[in-house]
Amino acid sequence: MKAATVVPGKPELSAVTELPDPVPQPGELLVRGLLVGFCRLDRDVTEHAHGALPPGQDRMVLFHESVGQAIHAPAISGFQDGDYVVGVVRRPDPQPCEACAAGQWDFCLNGEYTERGIRGLDGFGAQLWTVEPQFAIKVSPGLGALGVLTEPASVVAKAWEQVDMIGRRAYFAPHRALVTRAGPIGLLAALLGVQRGLEVHVLDQVAEGPRPDLVRALGATYHTSLDDLRCEPEVVIETTGSGRLVFEVLQHTARNAITVLTGLAGHHRTMPFPAEAAIDNELMLDNDVVVSSVNANLRHYKQAVQALAAADRNWLESLISRRIPLRNWTDVFDTGPDDVKVVVDLQA
Repeated sequence: MKAATVVPGKPELSAVTELPDPVPQPGELLVRGLLVGFCRLDRDVTEHAHGALPPGQDRMVLFHESVGQAIHAPAISGFQDGDYVVGVVRRPDPQPCEACAAGQWDFCLNGEYTERGIRGLDGFGAQLWTVEPQFAIKVSPGLGALGVLTEPASVVAKAWEQVDMIGRRAYFAPHRALVTRAGPIGLLAALLGVQRGLEVHVLDQVAEGPRPDLVRALGATYHTSLDDLRCEPEVVIETTGSGRLVFEVLQHTARNAITVLTGLAGHHRTMPFPAEAAIDNELMLDNDVVVSSVNANLRHYKQAVQALAAADRNWLESLISRRIPLRNWTDVFDTGPDDVKVVVDLQA
C-alpha cells in the first residue's frame, strides 16, 4: 500500500512511501482509507518536529483527520464491513493517569498520551489502516466521506460543551456568539452555534470569497472588523491563537461572557498582552471566563457526528475546497487564500 510519510522537522523528506499492508490484531478493524484532512498541526509536525516518531521507526505516516470504510470488521467489534469509520486521534497513556482512566484523555495529567499521526503513532494517511474498535467512530452512510470533518468538528463540540459546563456556574442564557476566523474550525464552530439557535457572528480579515459566503449560507453574520460588530456576544469561540485579538475581543463581550480558546499561536512567536488591565477591567469586574480547549474524547466525536449529520450536506461539501491525490499529497502545504479545507484522496 502507499502512504504519506514524513520525518518530523525535515519537510524535504516528505514522500509517498510503499509500506506493507497492515495486519489487524485480533478484534481490530481493517479500514480502506478514503480521505484525510489537512490542518496546521500537520504542517507543525512536518516542518517544526512537533510530536514524535513511533518507537523504532525512522518515518511516520502523517495526518490525523480521517475517514475510511471498513473492509474487515470482526463480529465482536460492533462494526460491519462497509461501515464508514473515523479514527480517534489521541490514546491514553499505557499506565493511565486518573483522567485517562476515566476516558478523558483530552485532559491527560502526565502528558504520556500518544496521538495518531502526531505523537508516537502512525497517522491515517495510508490506503489501508487499522484501528481498535474502542477508538473508532461510525459515520452514517448519508454523511459518508464527509466524515473527514468529524475530527475538527469534535474539537468545537468540546469547546461548546465547555461553554455549557461553565455556564451552569450561574444564570446564563446566551443569545449571541462570536467566532474568530472563518477557517474550518471557525466555520464548524459557527455551524454548531447556529444549530443551537444562537445569533452567530464570524470575524475574519478577507472581504470576499468562499469564507464570507459560507458564513452567510449558515444564516450567520460576517464581519471584517470588531468595530462593525455592534453587539456584545455572550460566547466567543476563538480560533486564531492571537493574544492581541483575544484582548480586543474581551473589550466587546457582554457581562458573564465565556471565551473559549481553541487556536494555537504557532512557533517562535511572542505577543505582548496587558494582563493586569485585562484581568481587572475585562475579566474580574464583568464575571467573564476565558478557558482553553484542546483535543476531544469519544463523547465529543459522537457529538460531532450528530452535528454533521444534521447539517446541510451541500454546505459541508462546500467546506472542502480542494481534493489532492495521494501521489501529490505534499501540495497540501501550498494552500491559497480561497482554500477552506484541503483533503487528500488516498485512493487517487
